[in-house]
This record gives sequence, structure tokens and C-alpha cells, in this order.
Amino acid sequence: MKREVPAGTWLHRAPAVVKLFAALLLVTGTALLPRRLGAPFLAPAVVLGALWLGSRMPLLYALRRLLLAQTFILGIALLSLLSPSARPGFLPTVCKSNLCILALLVLGWTTPLPELLSALRRLGLPSVMLTTLALMCRYLPVLAEEARRMERARASRTFSPKRRLAWQNLGAILARLFVRTADRAERIYLAMCARGWR
Repeated sequence: MKREVPAGTWLHRAPAVVKLFAALLLVTGTALLPRRLGAPFLAPAVVLGALWLGSRMPLLYALRRLLLAQTFILGIALLSLLSPSARPGFLPTVCKSNLCILALLVLGWTTPLPELLSALRRLGLPSVMLTTLALMCRYLPVLAEEARRMERARASRTFSPKRRLAWQNLGAILARLFVRTADRAERIYLAMCARGWR
């Protein structure tokens, strides 16, 4: 599904290198905040709130992605509860992680991928890494469509409403998707080599 981005905002018109540096500065500054919640957390929160409003990113778009990130954020933050000395760091870790994710969301919303890759190239990121990022972003929708087709085929051939069977089938679908992905990657690599890519 293609997102509609209002390209008229000042954030969209700003140079990609400037936005990349600003995002890195925000993420680094947020990561270096104290391990206790306090007034210093307000500074990045206010800045990111202003940038979010300036970017005109829809609230639902941001919430969906933040909710998806909570799986990983809470998984890592819960590890701090295992150690009594690290327990006070649980809430600050969750807050810092969400602020960093929001900074990256604003960057991704206001900067098209080709501009971002071009900025990373100018900053000297290795070309192999840039090519890998470009191919990954190009083929993620292809793999998502492949997974949807496989799930549709499974649903049309399964007549049992049992949950256990659905989970077993999901494992088989993921295994087949992995095999198809590896096969497709090999074919793409061979096609690129045949066209002179090194």
C-alpha cells in the first residue's frame, strides 16, 4: 500500500544530509540521557513532538509503527527486571527507545529512500551496504505479496477452524517463504553478475 506524503512541508524540502545528521544527533542525545526519568527527557520529547507536527505524519501511521516496535523494546527492557540493580532503568529504557524510534520514523517519513541512500553515499557508507539496503527495500513488498499469496492458498485449502492447525501451517508457510526467498536472492545475484555487477 502506497503512503501519501504531503511534500510541501519544510521538513520534506530540507536536505537529506541535514535531516540525517539531526536524526543521529537526536538519537545519540536521547541514548545518553540519565538512567532515571526526569526533566532532561522533556527536551528530546518536545523537539520530536514539534518535528512530528511539522512533518504532518498521520497519528495512526506513527502509532502502528510504534506498536510494532514495542515487541522488541519491551522484550529488551524486560531483561532489566531480572537484575535488581537494573530495575530502575526499565521505564527510562522504554522512553528512550520510543523517542529514538520516533526520530527515525520522522526521518523516514520526510526523506524518500533514494535521497537517504544518496546522503549515506556522500557520507562515505560502503557501496555494498548501500546496495544491500536498496535491494532489501525494493524486495520487501515482493516478499510480503508472496507471503499473502501463500496464506491465501493455505486458507482456500484448509477447512478446519482449529487454531493449532493454523499455527502448524504458519510454520510450514514461513519455511517455504524462506526457501523461496533464498532461491529468488540467488537468481537475482546471478542476473546481476551476468550484467557486470561486482
